[in-house]
Amino acid sequence: MTLAYIDCIAGASGDMLLGALIDAGLPRATLEASLAQLPNASHFHLHVKKVSKNGFGATKVDVHAHDHAPERKLADLLEVVATSSLSDRVKERASRVFRRVCEVEAGIHGMPVDEVHLHEVGGIDAIVDVVGVLAGFEALGVDQVVVSPLPMGRGFVTGAHGQIPLPAPATLGLLRGVPLVGSTIDKELVTPTGAALLTELATAWGPLPAMTLREVGYGAGTRDLPIPNVLRLMLGDAAGGGVHADGVRAPWISETVTVLETNLDNERGESVGHVTRRLMAEGALDVTITAAQMKKDRPAQILKVLARPEDADRLERLVFEETNTLGVRRTDTRRDALPRELDAVDTKYGRIRVKLITRPDGSRRVAAEYDDCAAAAEAHGVPLATVTHAAEHAGQHRFGLPH
Repeated sequence: MTLAYIDCIAGASGDMLLGALIDAGLPRATLEASLAQLPNASHFHLHVKKVSKNGFGATKVDVHAHDHAPERKLADLLEVVATSSLSDRVKERASRVFRRVCEVEAGIHGMPVDEVHLHEVGGIDAIVDVVGVLAGFEALGVDQVVVSPLPMGRGFVTGAHGQIPLPAPATLGLLRGVPLVGSTIDKELVTPTGAALLTELATAWGPLPAMTLREVGYGAGTRDLPIPNVLRLMLGDAAGGGVHADGVRAPWISETVTVLETNLDNERGESVGHVTRRLMAEGALDVTITAAQMKKDRPAQILKVLARPEDADRLERLVFEETNTLGVRRTDTRRDALPRELDAVDTKYGRIRVKLITRPDGSRRVAAEYDDCAAAAEAHGVPLATVTHAAEHAGQHRFGLPH
């Protein structure tokens, strides 16, 4: 299975991702052939060149547009995608990217989604970035994408509405639930287009996963910064795994996780439930409670938290704040996880997120997201199992699985 790691050294933008793809081996002709399937392909051309960023050789991609309609509404963007000859998968993902950007902008400006005019993201260069990146990852056969924490610059940038504080509100709106780190650089490091693409592509966030490296590509940003203004793309084979009956390797994803553990022998039951809910809401991968008996025959509970390494300090602090514990044990360990592909499907109960899970023997199954199903079941007054069945049935159709 092909694994991609996106190392956002100096942030991320659509053109940086395009440059990294080409630098990592995506033929320019393949990219241009995909972009030629857009209905407005004659409105732009690509300029690709090698540049140096603080001594790092990288590929810079610029979209030269002959487009005089830089502001588009969601319906305009969806029409561009729908009338293209791109694959169904790229169409679905590109449409979802544009829809999410419009939803975030609508929330910021307090207006209906259909009335939002996209300025920077609505231009032909941004359309090319979004479609090109999604088509490029498809052409390279990437199965899983892990992304590093994203650096956030400070300062201000001039947009269509004047001076905008950094990180830009639209960027932050797209990055809920994503690990972020601060930067001393007073420049925009992650653009809204970059944020929308990374959150669409990522199947996991965090440090470099175990992999056998095949290719490395560097995509250059426009500015010259105190650090190399590049995004690094690593392509390789995921570590670990099994073998299909036909001899084809079926690896899983190996990643590092942090386990936080403490014994609680002086807690009210309600407090334990409260800290469990808070930990999950704050980004824990899992939380478990196990009954135990401690010294002096005291009944107790063992609280165990599974966390991404970059979230461990924050979640450990929460445990100290919310419980009476005097100490927390922590261990970094390896977790092998089955490949998962996230998507969303439309049902008569609304839009429900689903996961496509690949087992070691190569078989696949669809699992619906509980939170979405529970909310839809309550809203429509139907059993949870009814919504779950409808979502998984739609997911099987979406992923081409037998019903």
